[in-house]
Amino acid sequence: MQTTHIDFSGYMGRRVHLGVTGSVAAFKALPLLRRLLATGASVGVTLTEAAGRFVTPLSFEALGADPVYTDMFSPEAAQFAHLAPAQAADVLAVVPATADVMARLAHGLAGDLLACQALAFEGPLVVAPAMNPRLWRAAATKANWQTLLSRGVIGVAPDCGEMACGESGQGRLAPEEAIFAAILKALTPQDLAGKRVLVGLGPTREYFDAARFWSNPSTGRMGASLALAAWLRGAAVTVVTGPVSWWYPEDVAVVPVTSAAQMYEACLEAWTGGCDIGVMAAAVADFSPIPHPGGGKFKKNEAKDGSPVVFTATRDILAAMGAKKTPGQYLVGFSAETDNLLENARGKLVRKRCDLMIANPIGRADAGFASPGNEALALAADGRQESWGNIPKTEMAWKIWDFTIRS
Repeated sequence: MQTTHIDFSGYMGRRVHLGVTGSVAAFKALPLLRRLLATGASVGVTLTEAAGRFVTPLSFEALGADPVYTDMFSPEAAQFAHLAPAQAADVLAVVPATADVMARLAHGLAGDLLACQALAFEGPLVVAPAMNPRLWRAAATKANWQTLLSRGVIGVAPDCGEMACGESGQGRLAPEEAIFAAILKALTPQDLAGKRVLVGLGPTREYFDAARFWSNPSTGRMGASLALAAWLRGAAVTVVTGPVSWWYPEDVAVVPVTSAAQMYEACLEAWTGGCDIGVMAAAVADFSPIPHPGGGKFKKNEAKDGSPVVFTATRDILAAMGAKKTPGQYLVGFSAETDNLLENARGKLVRKRCDLMIANPIGRADAGFASPGNEALALAADGRQESWGNIPKTEMAWKIWDFTIRS
């Protein structure tokens, strides 16, 4: 499962405070810290006394956390450290959260530095528990969890699997990407809240016998970045995805498809079902081979006079969505071109009845298919036009949404 589409930058000036408690999963806060810092945000850390038995303050300091607190009465905490996150941080995240710390948070106890910081904090609070399955199943833990959720705490529930003690069940710290995404969303202005967004992404595979298919090099990274950016900004997101493997939050509706015909049906159903914005970043095959009669495998001796494979045109998904577009719906298309980028994109914008066309050059190693970055022309039906140089696809996704919101 790929997760690089979550690695957004642009959070400079934002601040996260990370609370780390005494779980064997405490070491997992270190790669989370590094990932948060890579967004441009600054990060402070508070370790409970028990957390210090599993991972040292120096580890966090070495990675760039500043400040790093450990004790209510230590010299570095003398200047009202119990209020520091409330005064400076945009988000407080407790990762991992033990059963004991969850109880403190639920009941407003403030007997240590982290609990006191959480009690004073008035911004978004993210809590990611980690504990033995027996502790997680305990009635008191369940009640504390529900109390926190009812207060608006952003809970990232633990995962299932084998524990350090050898037992199995629910209690493992949630995957890093789920915690990271929850923190980023809490940092992000919700300017797409209330919008229902459809994103089509990835390649299609058109099988012509039992062993082989016709396809293209699309990895789906651009579409996956668009879907995650929309989710971070508050949209309800539906993803229709070809056969690629990208991670999505649990509340993103994911519809997996393989062929162009399947993608057509899934996209049209979602589009006509009440979506506000449709983004077709998928690299859909324009032609599909007629399968081998009987579903078998083509043999070389069948190709006496050339290829035995015959192609037929697939249905045009973007054109169909444009034809069914209703007032208030906004449609974004993509145009991948090897030449005449502007001319071809303008023509496609009009023919498909899109509101915005994103034109990308392909046939290069640094842009287009399978590249972490891209360059683009953004052409709007209202005449607006922007040109974006080669930038990471996560950053381009953000620009596309900025452009769309201004429409």
